[in-house]
Amino acid sequence: MTYRFGDFSLDPQRFELNENGVAVALEPQVFNLILLLLENRERVVTKDEMIDRIWDGRIVSEATLSSRVSAARRAVGDSGAAQSVIKTIPRRGFRFVAAVKTDSAIAPETQPDNAARAQDIRFCTTADGIDLPYARSGNGPTLVKIANWLNHLEQDWASPMWAPLFRELANMRTLLRYDSRGIGLSDWDVPDITYGSFLTDFETVINAAETEPFALLGISQGAAIAIEYAARHPERVTHLVLWGGFARGRRQRGNPENLAESEAFITLMRQGWGQENSPFRDMFASLYLPDATDEQIGWWSQMQRIATSAQNAVNMRAAIDDIDVSDRLTEIMVPTLIMHSAGDLVAPISEARYMAARIPGAQFVMLDSRNHMVMSQEPAWQRAIDELRAFLGS
Repeated sequence: MTYRFGDFSLDPQRFELNENGVAVALEPQVFNLILLLLENRERVVTKDEMIDRIWDGRIVSEATLSSRVSAARRAVGDSGAAQSVIKTIPRRGFRFVAAVKTDSAIAPETQPDNAARAQDIRFCTTADGIDLPYARSGNGPTLVKIANWLNHLEQDWASPMWAPLFRELANMRTLLRYDSRGIGLSDWDVPDITYGSFLTDFETVINAAETEPFALLGISQGAAIAIEYAARHPERVTHLVLWGGFARGRRQRGNPENLAESEAFITLMRQGWGQENSPFRDMFASLYLPDATDEQIGWWSQMQRIATSAQNAVNMRAAIDDIDVSDRLTEIMVPTLIMHSAGDLVAPISEARYMAARIPGAQFVMLDSRNHMVMSQEPAWQRAIDELRAFLGS
């Protein structure tokens, strides 16, 4: 059933909210909250019902619930003061009060994205006591995306950068994602952020998720974790995809310029991480996404504030720049696809060639882009998705 109210339409089958035909970016929990209120608009929905439906009965704070309600109101053009769409019923709950019309159900053949976009978030704990979230979405054999810079399990589904990719991946396979320590929904107060902790976090999630043999996607520094794990456990990895990745961090490439870049980058992060008017934010965007849209760059900058703290960011950057798994490359014995932007300023194309020359039988695809990760509006985007589908057999 498609619901229409004011300038908005909500399609549960496609997992889409549109305003005047334009998609509204939403976190899955916010979408599910709006849908829950729409489906029960003839009555008040209690907070307990919301927690049971949206969070599967897990304990959540009042602040978390309030933030989701506020986000739902913003998405449908409402506010806490107006309450013309979502009304608070004191001491009872919430009710959807806007006038609603419904359309007949959409034919099954036009419903490809519903399962893909929904996600189930769970938590696990590392041996040193760090709580880590992981999430599944989609169907079919598992594809594990290794955590990389500035992840956030919930926020990424609303991101103009990540959401298009995750939709594609979840339509191909069951997509398993997670936030590593110090970032996103995981614990931020952590004493240890190193390459070793990145690997430990990944292994903890894999063991908790109890996955069968899976495909691995390592983006940026996630490629090093993917390389290490695939070399150690070839029996568990069916396919290895390295996108915009590197086996050697900036400080391990034997290049004085890379060493200077690492020092400069970390200094700027200490001074300007997450600050609204910091020149660091412009530099960060110009390096990672020189040809992105204003919306994508804005989101990338916003993630500095919501994905992690300044100190954690500095610790992560230092750990990433010291990564070196080059001795593992010749040990990779699983089918490998390496994709890399030709003009990447973060991980130069030479690092992709370095990996491709040493991983036996690796397939190499150079993408016509300057962005660290190809964006969905670029011509190279469709080629990247087509290469992924062909390689994974999806």
